[in-house]
Amino acid sequence: MQSVEDKIYNRIRSHGRAWAMSNSDFCDIASEITVRSALYRLKQRNIIRAILLGIYDYPKYSEFLQEFMAPDIDSVSHAIARKFGWRIQISGSAALNYLDISTQVPGRNIYLSDGPNRNYNILGQMLEFKHASLPESRLKYDRSELLVQAIRDIGKENVTPEILNALRKKFNNEELKRIFKDTQYVTGWIYEDIKQICHSEINHG
Repeated sequence: MQSVEDKIYNRIRSHGRAWAMSNSDFCDIASEITVRSALYRLKQRNIIRAILLGIYDYPKYSEFLQEFMAPDIDSVSHAIARKFGWRIQISGSAALNYLDISTQVPGRNIYLSDGPNRNYNILGQMLEFKHASLPESRLKYDRSELLVQAIRDIGKENVTPEILNALRKKFNNEELKRIFKDTQYVTGWIYEDIKQICHSEINHG
């Protein structure tokens, strides 16, 4: 029989490196106290890393730098949102920055939220939640939201084939297939751009 710690570790591994989490992501496995103890032991074994009070990540390791890489801000933001039960939406500028498309790096990674205004320092990276009235979203996949917000921020008149190609390279084949199915109800011109981004992968992937 698997221990609680093993069950939690297996779930973490299933999400892959850079995934961020909190106690609430394992509430179906054991009690909060038991989960907290298991996460603490995994941290002591250097399997996960504490990045905020009650928030951890499964860090990627750079062989070149011989050290763990910085936390994935988008994953961290969603872990915080799940913990507190917020709905969030990445801002366009933050989406472009995250995808390395924008040449202007914003000082903060800004997410709109139906929760309170909050600021966090994520091991040197600034994360800001701004309270806003969020429209009901039909998007079920975080990566869809990332791409939609990036395209929206670029603007209909400014999207070029070069930008579409750069965006395409930020997603793998399986991600593009999920995004294509998930975004069919977004604003018309944005969906047309997404179809162009996904087209070669959907037909030849």
